[in-house]
Amino acid sequence: MFSTRKAALRRRLLQCAVVFSAVSLSTSCVVSGTATPVAPTVTVNSDDPRHPGLSIVLPDSLGADFTRLQSALPGQVGMALMPVGGGRMTIYGDWTSGIAWSTIKVPLAVAALRHEQNQSIFEMVRAAITVSDNDAAYGLWTSLGDGPAAAEAVQRVLDEAGGTTTGTAVRHPEMNATSFGSTEWSLADQVRFASRLPCLPHTEVVTALMGEIDPDQGWGLGLLDGTEFKGGWGPDDDTGVYTVRQFGLVPVGSGQLAVALAAQADSGAFEDTTALLDRMAVLLDRHLPELRGGVCPR
Repeated sequence: MFSTRKAALRRRLLQCAVVFSAVSLSTSCVVSGTATPVAPTVTVNSDDPRHPGLSIVLPDSLGADFTRLQSALPGQVGMALMPVGGGRMTIYGDWTSGIAWSTIKVPLAVAALRHEQNQSIFEMVRAAITVSDNDAAYGLWTSLGDGPAAAEAVQRVLDEAGGTTTGTAVRHPEMNATSFGSTEWSLADQVRFASRLPCLPHTEVVTALMGEIDPDQGWGLGLLDGTEFKGGWGPDDDTGVYTVRQFGLVPVGSGQLAVALAAQADSGAFEDTTALLDRMAVLLDRHLPELRGGVCPR
């Protein structure tokens, strides 16, 4: 079963992960000669009614561990977190923006289902999400009309999820009407989209299918039980260096946490890059009890 495979992968990765404690840093399967970085801090609002508006600075243990892990990884990585329904966004790492690749198939699938619902559309949505089938995604794209019409339909989904708390639409990102997979999508905009995705109308089918991703694409967030996610990957046209990214919804005690991951290994190889996502996912898994999720507003 896929859950058994995930458990075995997690055990293997944990054996080769950087192990952190409150008083020391020991490593296994990695060698790092860098000094231990200063632990980052986060500012949170106090719940103390006697001091309204009071902010408290606390150590960010995930941030400290991520900084240490990043220094030992052979490549660029990025991770963004945000509670579902809105809240504080946190971004770690040095990878910040790049081509969406197949992660754009999620808003594309939502747009296609809103436009038309029949058996053919459902089958293409399933294939585009669960096995990242490019032909199915192209079929969904053409079902929305010509290039500009399809781009506008997907753009509406992105803008709806990118709206601020005041309801003002923010156009993030700008759809590429000729090659939708090459749309630029920043890590920040992607995690914001993920945090709003389950709260948008007519997204239930797509988020459910994000929980049925093919095991062959179960790296990164796929190692975390109960996660709904979608990955995307591809090589740079000039260098052949692979970028791999994912976003999804991770269950935590207080609801769901939106997560976006991205990586580019120094070697440029696909397998090395997915291994970087595995390492970030295992680190995130250790810190999930500390993290706050959210639910959609009623």
